[in-house]
This record gives sequence, structure tokens and C-alpha cells, in this order.
Amino acid sequence: MLLTVLYIIGITAEAMTGALSAGRRNMDWFGVMLVASATAIGGGTVRDILLGHYPLGWVKHPEFLAITCFAGILTTGLAKWIIKFKGVFLRLDALGLVVFTIIGTNVGLGMGLHPFICVVSGLVTGVFGGLLRDLICRQTPLVLHQELYASISVVAACLYLALLEYGLSTLSTTVITLVVGYTLRMAALRFKWRLPSFQLDSEEALH
Repeated sequence: MLLTVLYIIGITAEAMTGALSAGRRNMDWFGVMLVASATAIGGGTVRDILLGHYPLGWVKHPEFLAITCFAGILTTGLAKWIIKFKGVFLRLDALGLVVFTIIGTNVGLGMGLHPFICVVSGLVTGVFGGLLRDLICRQTPLVLHQELYASISVVAACLYLALLEYGLSTLSTTVITLVVGYTLRMAALRFKWRLPSFQLDSEEALH
């Protein structure tokens, strides 16, 4: 129940941020709904296709697709207000990242997959929505060069699996993972934590 409530909050917030990206590209309402939905539920869709987990999440629960489309259209009228409360959406995004990661990890567990694949399942669920948004909007994926994001998804998935293996209840494991993952993400934003970047001069690459 906790994850379901947080998931709905998460996809709503992600859909709104996706709609803002569509607005910056001057997309029509269809484009807004497409980008909003891709941002919010694209990660789970990619995960399900890769793992052969059917029916897809939004096919089984079409209300989730309806929520993302509605949130996207709603954003067109509330864009100025949403931008003003950017800090709130950053926090919701951090929470959503961990929630999506936990859900994705659980899907892998439910399919009886290897723990490593469960981590990948959580990672794909957590970050691929943002990747799809940026690719559709023709911009460099933020997850690849901004503060720690995908790394935190991996840490959250590993922590979740480790706590379950240790024998903690699902509820306790979920709460601890949410708190740790959220705290790490907010700390990464606050202190600009990033992975080392690889920079190769174009001229050097030719030699």
C-alpha cells in the first residue's frame, strides 16, 4: 500500500517535469502527454519489455497512464506555479527514484531472477524514464552527466536486497531503503556529488 501511494505521487511529479520539458520544445498537447507518460512510466515499460514481464504495468493498470496524461495536460496551465516550486519537485523526484527502483527490484525478485539482474531491473525502472524524456526532447540525458542519480538507484537496489537477505520485513526494508536513498540523492544535489567524467579531445581521438 505504501509503495502504491508513493508510486502514484511519483509518476504524477515525473509526468509534470516531463511536460515542462515538452513545453520547452513547444510541443502540442499530444507531445506533452507523450513526454509526460514516457518520463513517468517509461522506465517500467522498458523493464517489462526487457524481462518479458507481461502485461506491461500500464496495460494492467490503465489508470496509471490516465494519471500521467492528465498530469501532463494540467501542467500546461500550471507551469509557472510548478517552476516556482522547483525545490518540491526535486524532492519528489528523489523520492520517486527510490520508489521506482524498489518496485523494479521487486519485479525481478518476483520473477526469480539473479540478484544482479534484480538490481538492473531496479536501475532501469528508476532512470530510463528520464532517459526517454531527454531523448525525445533531443537533449543530452541529464542522468549521464549531472549529480549522482543512476548510482543512487544501484545503491538503493543493493541495499534493498541486502536487507531482505538479512531477514528484515518487507515494510522495514522498504522504509529504510527509502530514507537512505532519498537522503543520498538530496546530499548529492546539495554537495554536487558526481562520478568522475571521461573527457577525450576530438583531435586526440583521431590519433
